[in-house]
Amino acid sequence: MNLKEQFAGITEYFSPKVIGEINDVYVKVALIKGNEIPWHNHKDEDELFYIIEGELLFEVEQQESFIMKKGDLFIVKKGVNHRVSSTEECKIMLIENKTTAHTGEVVTKITKTIEDQL
Repeated sequence: MNLKEQFAGITEYFSPKVIGEINDVYVKVALIKGNEIPWHNHKDEDELFYIIEGELLFEVEQQESFIMKKGDLFIVKKGVNHRVSSTEECKIMLIENKTTAHTGEVVTKITKTIEDQL
């Protein structure tokens, strides 16, 4: 599988799409542009972010914000409040448990169910 090719047909920002699964984990890709992701956490699950293309501003509560660039990887530990944004289009890969809710317990107009991501 070619990660960049997995973005063909994805036009909506902040809408992860499942591209594979390993045991109880989904591998997802998403386009990020703008700042619509709310502060949220995943009470019981860690979440892995990998930057395929572009730059992502990563904000973690009670820590200094940082920019992730192509090839960077970051793991958000369960229960840690975070949000991401990007001024230009950014392509990311996420690795999350199958039970991980898109925006945790926070529901906004961009929140996608797990079924929406399949």
